[in-house]
Amino acid sequence: MNIDIITPEDLKTFKSELIAELKEVLQPQQPFAKTWLKSAEVRKILSISPGTLQNLRINGTLHFKKIGGTMYYKSEDINHMLGDSPAEGGAL
Repeated sequence: MNIDIITPEDLKTFKSELIAELKEVLQPQQPFAKTWLKSAEVRKILSISPGTLQNLRINGTLHFKKIGGTMYYKSEDINHMLGDSPAEGGAL
């Protein structure tokens, strides 16, 4: 029977490695990697209601394309609304 003894230094090393791996896994991914987003995705990203999204379309704040019955929005427009741009470290 082989018994391994874990030292406090081993635990500190394990903790550091675990934290580093968790940070890597939990880093925010590029949320708007797609070029075009559907209305439901935009509403979720902006945390707005369907009526508010409609108002943004009507007053020209948010440009869109309608294909069939589905509205599509450019992800760069969404980033612009959020105040993010590639030069400022935005998602695109």
